[in-house]
Amino acid sequence: MASSLALAEPALAGGGICEGKNRFVTVCVSQPGNDGNSGTGNHDKGTNGGGGGGTEDRGGLDPSLCDIRLLDPQPPAGAPLWEGHSPGDGAIYVNTCASGPGTANGDTIGLTFWSKDAPAPAVDPAVLAQRAVDSMLLDGPAIASPKADGRYTVGVPMWLWVGQSPTTWGPNTASASAGGITVTATAKVSSVAWTMGDGTTVTCVSPGTPYTAARGMSPSPDCGHRYGSTSAGRPGARYQGAATSTWTIDWAVTGGGRSGQLTEVRTTPFTVSVGEIQVVGQ
Repeated sequence: MASSLALAEPALAGGGICEGKNRFVTVCVSQPGNDGNSGTGNHDKGTNGGGGGGTEDRGGLDPSLCDIRLLDPQPPAGAPLWEGHSPGDGAIYVNTCASGPGTANGDTIGLTFWSKDAPAPAVDPAVLAQRAVDSMLLDGPAIASPKADGRYTVGVPMWLWVGQSPTTWGPNTASASAGGITVTATAKVSSVAWTMGDGTTVTCVSPGTPYTAARGMSPSPDCGHRYGSTSAGRPGARYQGAATSTWTIDWAVTGGGRSGQLTEVRTTPFTVSVGEIQVVGQ
């Protein structure tokens, strides 16, 4: 039976195409470049869609990416959207998810589906990503040099390096699930900022190279420092420093959909004693 609730087919701002995906919800398909934003402008009845992977049928809907609400008004009895069910036997819901970026075969918005029970509230994947990160127990740099009991010399190259483990350097991977979706996050240190205590900061994008006696007085090839004065006048006759790691975390919804990136920082303090070479006999 034809429905009197069929929506008109409006024009999508920027030249996209709108077509009746079903009798009750108009679906707008944006064309790449038409809206000046690579086809990402999608609207249905004044509701903005959220970013995420495309969904073309009920089985592909991801409730974490969308606003899912009761379709109002509900379609009349016998409408195809009921999928053979009767009004009162569950209800018809609409998922206002919009996919992106736009492609030639379209971003869709306003997909409808029948459900026996009200769908669970949407879960924000970014929240699950943070939950996964928290479970990693990420730590500050495992400082190998400078050594806590070491004595260093003014003007002599100091090699800086850290130990590497899943919790102090990465990669570290963990997942978190809720609302029927799973988010997997992978964390790795992208840089270490060494605050040396003498007013300088050395930023290294590697864990540093361990020093060996064969290196002699040469400077570190990737992460090092030279102190220009002794630590004699400092509290405890030591420089008070800190190494701060920046963790870059990439996360994604398992099976496709939204993805993103988080940043975490962790700090490990250190102290270092720096003296001068004493020349005898002059």
